[in-house]
Amino acid sequence: MPTARALLLVGACLVSCSHLVLAQDVAVPTDQTRQRPAIGFYRWQEDWSVLADPRLRTEPGDALKYISLSKTNPKSYLSFGVTLRERFVSVDPALFGVVGGHRQDYLLHRLEFHADAHLTDNTRIFVQLENALAPGLAKPSPVDANKLDLRLFFLDTQADVDGGLFKLRVGRQEIAFDLQRFVSVRDGPNVRQAYDAVWADYERGGWRFTGFASQPVQYRNQSDFDDYSNSHLTFGGIRAQRRITATSELSISLSDFRQDNAHFLAGSGNEERQNVDVHYNGSANGFDWDIEGMKQGGSIGAKDVDAWAFGSLTGFTFGDVSWSPRLGIQLDAASGDRNLSDGQVGTFNPLFPNGYYETLSGYTGYTNFIHLKPSLTLTPMQDVKLEGAVGALWRQTTHDAIYAQPDIPVPGTAGEPGRRSSTYGQLQLNWKATRSLAFGMEFDRYFVAPALHRAGGHDSDYFGAEVRWGW
Repeated sequence: MPTARALLLVGACLVSCSHLVLAQDVAVPTDQTRQRPAIGFYRWQEDWSVLADPRLRTEPGDALKYISLSKTNPKSYLSFGVTLRERFVSVDPALFGVVGGHRQDYLLHRLEFHADAHLTDNTRIFVQLENALAPGLAKPSPVDANKLDLRLFFLDTQADVDGGLFKLRVGRQEIAFDLQRFVSVRDGPNVRQAYDAVWADYERGGWRFTGFASQPVQYRNQSDFDDYSNSHLTFGGIRAQRRITATSELSISLSDFRQDNAHFLAGSGNEERQNVDVHYNGSANGFDWDIEGMKQGGSIGAKDVDAWAFGSLTGFTFGDVSWSPRLGIQLDAASGDRNLSDGQVGTFNPLFPNGYYETLSGYTGYTNFIHLKPSLTLTPMQDVKLEGAVGALWRQTTHDAIYAQPDIPVPGTAGEPGRRSSTYGQLQLNWKATRSLAFGMEFDRYFVAPALHRAGGHDSDYFGAEVRWGW
C-alpha cells in the first residue's frame, strides 16, 4: 500500500499547508446567491470559480481550490481535489457458490487526486490519478484493484456557434448516459470505467446533439500506469435529445460496439453490435418515470445478432406526508438465446452496465432476465434516505443461462428447466452528511430458485458499508 499512503500524505499535506499558498485575488462583483459547489459524482463538472471572491474562501484548503491564473479573468484558475472512498464488503461467493468459494470480508479502497486547469473561459485541461486496492479479497479482478494509474486526462473547449453552444472534449474521459443502464462509469466496483475518446455535442434551444468515438480503457493490476486501450475494443455513436417539458426529456441513440474474440454460449468470434436506444424520463405532480429500450443487431463470428432489452423505473412521492414516502416499481427485461446451436445470437449484451442499478451484490446481470422490483423510499431527515425493496427474477428463456454481473453465465443453468431464478430483499441507507462527506449501507439477501439449486447454488448475502469524502 505504499503508493496509496504516499498519495494520502500528499493530499493531506496540500490541504494542511494550503494557508501557505497565496491565490491572486481578483475583484469580482459580489453575488449573494453564489455558493460553494458540492463535491460531485463527476469531479470534472465542479465550478470553483466562485472562490474568486476571497470572502467565500472560508474552509481549509481553499487556497488550493482556487489559484488564479489571470489578473483580469476570474474564470481562469487552477484547482486541486481529492476523492476517497472506503467500502467494507462481506459477501457470499460469486455465482451463488456454483463454482465454489467461501464468504469473504474485505475492503475496497479508492483514492483519486485531480488537477483542473481552466486556461480561459472556454478551455481547460483536467487530469486525475487513481489508486484502487482490495485488501482481504482473494484474487481481485481488474475492476477490484488497480495500482496507481492515469484515470482521466482530457482537454475540453466550448464556443458559441450559430446561437447554440458547441463543446469538444478529447482524451481519457468518462462517458455515461441517463441512469447508466447500458453506458456507465461503473462506480459500483472499485475501478471506474473510462474511455479514450473524442466527444462533441451541440446544444441549442431544447435540443442537444452528441457524437463520440472511443476505445474503452482496459484495466490491469500488474504495475503502475499499465492501463491501456486499443482497436480491439471500440465504442462510438450519435445521440439526439429533446426537452419535451421543463421536467421531461426524450432521447434516441445509435451506437456501434466492436470487440474482438468475444465469447457467448451461443457463439464466439469478433463481435459487432449496432444498437438503437430510446429513452424517456421526467416527473410531474409527484410522479417520476425513467423508461428505456434498446435493440441490438450485428454479428458474432458467423452468426447474426438479434437481441433487445427494456428498463423502467417509475414511482410516486407523497410530498405532503411525513418522511415523503415514495412508492416505486422497477421492471426490466433482456433477451436470451432460444437456440444455442442455430445461426443467431439472441443473448443481449449490456455493454457497459451500471451494476448497482439492480443491487451492489453483483448476483444479477442484465441478460436473459425479467426483473420486477417494488420499493419504498423514506426521507426521515434532510439528506437521509432509507429504501426497502423486494425483487423477483426470472429467465426470459430457459434455453439460455442465468447471468450474473456484468454478463457472466452461471454454469449448469443453460437449457435446464425452471424460469424463476431467484428472489431477493434489499435494504439501503444513504446519508449525505455534508457537501463533502457521505455514508451508505446496503444489505441484500438472495433466495435461489430450484434452477440454481440444481446447479449447486445456494442462498447468498451481501453487506456493504461505505464512506465517501471529497475535497
